[in-house]
Amino acid sequence: METIIVHPKNNEEKKVIKAFLEALKIKFENFKTKSEESAYSPEFVATMERSIQDAKDGKVTRMKLDDIWK
Repeated sequence: METIIVHPKNNEEKKVIKAFLEALKIKFENFKTKSEESAYSPEFVATMERSIQDAKDGKVTRMKLDDIWK
């Protein structure tokens, strides 16, 4: 069977196309484009968000550059 790729310009077009396919009982799949996908894993994002919140809450250790280079 042949594959057809459709590129709707906006959400309204996407909704109409999905409704049309569903009405005709045509199987279809949704794929996110690269711009819609996160470049990072959800676990990494959660870790970074926790770290940012910890910093805002003052849960940090501050070091002077002189202490690092000893």
